[in-house]
Amino acid sequence: MMLKNTLTYFVLLFNFLLIEINGTSPPLIFKPTLRHLHAATVIDDKLYILSGMDDTIGGIVGGTQFFYLNVSALFNTQMPLNWRDLTSKNIVPPQIGVTAVKGGADNNTLILYGGRNLTNIESKALVYAYDTQGNSWNIPTISGENHIKRRSLTAVVDYQGKVYLFGGKLLGFDSFVNDMITLDTINFRWGKGSSTNAPTSRVNYGATLLPNQNIIYIGGGNSLNESLPLDEVFIYDTKNNNWSTKKTSGLIPSNRYGLTAVLGLDGEQVIVYGGLGNNNIIISPKESLYTLNINTFEWSIPKITGNIPSCRYMHRANVIGNYMVTTFGVGYNITEDDVLLLDISDKNEFKWTTTFYPPPPPTSAPAPAPAPPSTPSKNKSVVIGLATGFSLLCAFTVGMFFLYKRNKNRKVKVNTLHIPNSKLDNQSGQKAVETINKVDNHDEEVKQV
Repeated sequence: MMLKNTLTYFVLLFNFLLIEINGTSPPLIFKPTLRHLHAATVIDDKLYILSGMDDTIGGIVGGTQFFYLNVSALFNTQMPLNWRDLTSKNIVPPQIGVTAVKGGADNNTLILYGGRNLTNIESKALVYAYDTQGNSWNIPTISGENHIKRRSLTAVVDYQGKVYLFGGKLLGFDSFVNDMITLDTINFRWGKGSSTNAPTSRVNYGATLLPNQNIIYIGGGNSLNESLPLDEVFIYDTKNNNWSTKKTSGLIPSNRYGLTAVLGLDGEQVIVYGGLGNNNIIISPKESLYTLNINTFEWSIPKITGNIPSCRYMHRANVIGNYMVTTFGVGYNITEDDVLLLDISDKNEFKWTTTFYPPPPPTSAPAPAPAPPSTPSKNKSVVIGLATGFSLLCAFTVGMFFLYKRNKNRKVKVNTLHIPNSKLDNQSGQKAVETINKVDNHDEEVKQV
């Protein structure tokens, strides 16, 4: 691990030195605005993000930015991220409380549903589809019974491309619902699931698909502006279209809404992060992360290392490779990153980290024949080769550094400038606002001042 980290920083330093020595400036980096109640969806090697409340302009206006992060490359969250701007291609109006999944016939279409449009609500579509191969949006024609648009729910898609949409808040009607509607993203047809024994009406809950194709629903908020308890969870059987309730035990988390739930890499636990408590109480960072064993339905707080971040809510979380990747949300300050990385590769010990190592690319090539056992002389040659290569890399990097210093000193001697003291403000381009939590009836309008 030490060698891995050392090589990572050598690569970053090498790139910096090349830029400085060549006298060139790095390309302009797209910096997305802060947001919450947005959509975040992984398709192939890209994390697509759009919509949500734009927190830089008062927290009451939906953003129109559309962008993605390449997750096939190494990155560090404490450095400027290589966001790619797709806003010029966006046809989705400003809206909040949206939800999105990966679907379509080839499983490479971003399906965006619902949300509260902040322009003309009546004239906007329920569903937008983005073709990630052709880089184009469209409003699909959907057959079947139409539905009143809703917001603040969590879409879950099964292995057959069917999206399950439970609960939410109806637009144009100040009412919460607890029915289940479905959307076939391959044939684009609406359907209805079962509402028998369904949970009570709720919004901003956590939900994720389990290995047996059941969907688990956790927490949320109700129409009385209350956070719902986690002493029970709700299971929807997608094969038989029925509901069941499971009582939980162990270290049961406090009531919360605006949380996220993802399936762990072992397929045996659900990781719940963040949320907001009753009376809009901010949850302690040490109580922001729990795991639920889906065999025993027992809650626990996992062993966690690294710097624990502030608890967020109205964020989004996706599992990418060995990490739970959390994006944006409300509740963090200007010293923290917009993207959080939790290494969940070891189910017995999670780790908050700042460096993302991408998963290996998928391959369909046949596995090579087993190599003959290495002889001691071959092993020794490999070790010597690696050691020599690493030494040369170190020497090259040090040489580049001294070359950079020499060029820099030369520039200073030629161009002597008097630089007055200045105060650096918001140097990293992070948040320049403080959050005042103001949530009224889960309307999710968080004021920024």
